[in-house]
Amino acid sequence: MDTGKIFNIRNESEFHSLAMDTFRYQSQNVPTYKSFISHLKLDPHKINNYHKIPFLPVELFKSHEIIVLNKKAEIVFESSSTTGINPSKHFVADKSLYEKSFRAGFQKFYGDPSKLCILALLPSYLERSGSSLIFMAEKLIGLSSHPDSGFYLNEYDKLIALLRKLKKNGQPTLLLGVSFALLELAEKFEEDLEGITIMETGGMKGKRTEMVREDLHAFLRKRLNTANIHSEYGMTELLSQAYSKGEGIFNTPPWMRILIRDSYDPFQILELGYTGSINVIDLANTYSCSFIATSDLGRIQKDGGFEVLGRIDNSDIRGCNLMIG
Repeated sequence: MDTGKIFNIRNESEFHSLAMDTFRYQSQNVPTYKSFISHLKLDPHKINNYHKIPFLPVELFKSHEIIVLNKKAEIVFESSSTTGINPSKHFVADKSLYEKSFRAGFQKFYGDPSKLCILALLPSYLERSGSSLIFMAEKLIGLSSHPDSGFYLNEYDKLIALLRKLKKNGQPTLLLGVSFALLELAEKFEEDLEGITIMETGGMKGKRTEMVREDLHAFLRKRLNTANIHSEYGMTELLSQAYSKGEGIFNTPPWMRILIRDSYDPFQILELGYTGSINVIDLANTYSCSFIATSDLGRIQKDGGFEVLGRIDNSDIRGCNLMIG
């Protein structure tokens, strides 16, 4: 499978062509996906549009090693999970695809990371192994040329002092934080961080009561006096991320698409404006599965952006960069 085209997609036609090539490859070479399609009694050769492609339930990453034949994982990413619930595992055959994906996606939405001071407040992720978010944050911090870029684990006093200095110096800065840690920072300090970009991800991780994203952002804006409250939408089972720069509207890079399916009929794709379950196409997932039916509820906007509105009832609560709506 040629992966050279993934990050050079220029239009819908090129995306469609590559999505269909990827589907044909994975439907024959990813045993779990091949079995899933066979169970549905579908003929892959008769599917000619990516809207008709069957999406693999994300829960299967908990119980199956989803990887193409004759490939071995270079790295295994593992989701956070509550006690007694099996975590999802993403067996990544080519970790360079993940690096290319998050670097190109970040560059598209935020520009050259070398121009930023990148700070990471991710205590729950740092306290376990196998986090794809930590892997991404470490690489982005490495790409930053600023000496103060780095992880800050429960060092709120040190972090706030640094943010004051960076603001005073006019240094473009991104603070990436898990939601509960950003909430604790804002509860402890009332600061003027106008111009600093704050990106939340990951929910409360069982540390705090879940909040609606809008309420969390409103609190952060009020206490930290910055309009720049962004969000990242990604998950262990994907190698690409969508970003929101405000108002809860996420946008994807060109090699990623969001479709909304009927929550009661998984083969029915809904039109714009209707609420349903989120399907993700991530063409960077070349060697696992690019077509994932998530447990998240969402809605696509007219401009192509999408909202994440909550989680389907009875789904496992796990690290998936979302607040319960």
